[in-house]
Amino acid sequence: MSGDFAVQVGRDALTMVMLVAAPMLGLGLLVGILVSIFQATTQIQEQTLAFIPKIIAVFVAILVFGPWMLSLLVDYTRNIFVSLPNIIR
Repeated sequence: MSGDFAVQVGRDALTMVMLVAAPMLGLGLLVGILVSIFQATTQIQEQTLAFIPKIIAVFVAILVFGPWMLSLLVDYTRNIFVSLPNIIR
């Protein structure tokens, strides 16, 4: 296995992690900002008010984007197994 191939595999793995995590993190961030704005305007400083909507948003993101994330991961794993003979050389 050459150094360039190892760098390519590492870069693909990091790209895959970012693609799979982005919908959940993005939706959680958006809901967190909205809840923070709501808390700042109403001066309600309840911790569960900030935590529960973010959990619900992440679960919704998993339900909506789950099939897409799963297909990405399956394709990546399939490509890793197909390129396994090149890695072993």
